[in-house]
Amino acid sequence: MLPQYNLDKIKFATGEPTFERAVGIYDSGGIKDFKDDSFGFTAKVRGSGGIFYKVYVSAKRYDEGSCDCYLGQNNKLCKHMVVVAIYAVMGGKKLSIEEKELVGSPKCSEKLGELEKTGLIEIKADISAAMRHIKSYNGPSRVWFAYQDSLVEGCNRLAAIVSKLPVGKQTSKLLVDLLLRLDKKLCGGVDDSDGTVGGFIQETVGVLVEYAKIDTECIEAFESLCKKNTCFEWEDPLVKIVDENNVKDICC
Repeated sequence: MLPQYNLDKIKFATGEPTFERAVGIYDSGGIKDFKDDSFGFTAKVRGSGGIFYKVYVSAKRYDEGSCDCYLGQNNKLCKHMVVVAIYAVMGGKKLSIEEKELVGSPKCSEKLGELEKTGLIEIKADISAAMRHIKSYNGPSRVWFAYQDSLVEGCNRLAAIVSKLPVGKQTSKLLVDLLLRLDKKLCGGVDDSDGTVGGFIQETVGVLVEYAKIDTECIEAFESLCKKNTCFEWEDPLVKIVDENNVKDICC
C-alpha cells in the first residue's frame, strides 16, 4: 500500500527536533518488522533506551496512529511514528543529504544570481502552494492545534524556498511581495497566536538586510515599503536602509 503523504509532507509538517531524531533512528536501522495492511503500517522502532516500541501509522495521515512510548500514550506525535512514516514513504531506501535537511528558518544563500524565466515561474508556484497552508482560522477550539501545525508547515516550506534563492534585485522583489502577501493574511484573519508567521516574516526581513549588504541594487525593491502600513511594522529595518541609501546618494 502506498501512503497518501510524501517525505516533504512529513518533513515540513513535523517539528525540526522530532524530524531530526526520527531520521537518526531511520539511518541507524532502528526499525524492524515493518508491515502494511489495508489501513496503515505497523513496525517496531528502537527508542532512546534501546527498547523497541510497537508503532502504528495511518496510510492517510502520517500523524495519526499510535505508539506505546510516553508521547504516543498521550496521543501526541512521536519520533517513532515519524520513523514508520518515513519507512512507508521511502520503502527502506537510504535518505539523501537533501532529503534529511529541514530548514527551520530562512537563510541567505549569499550567492549572487538571477532566476531564469522558467525557474521564476516554478518558484512562484512553490510559494503559492506553501501559502495555502497559511490561512484564516474560523474553526472550533478543538482543531486549533492542527491549524497551528498547518502554519508551521507553510512557514517551513517557505523557509526552504527562501534559503535556496540567489541574491539579487529580482529575488529581493520576490521576497518583498511574499512578505506583503503574508502581512495581508495576518491582517485578514490568520490566528498567529504562537508567532509562527510573524517570526518567519522577521527572519525573512533579516535575509533581505543581508541581500542589501551583498548587492546594493537589492535596496530598490525595498522602496515599495516606504509608504506601507503593516501589521507590526516589520518593514522598518528595510525602510531604514532605503533612507540611509538616499542620504548617501545625496551626499555623493
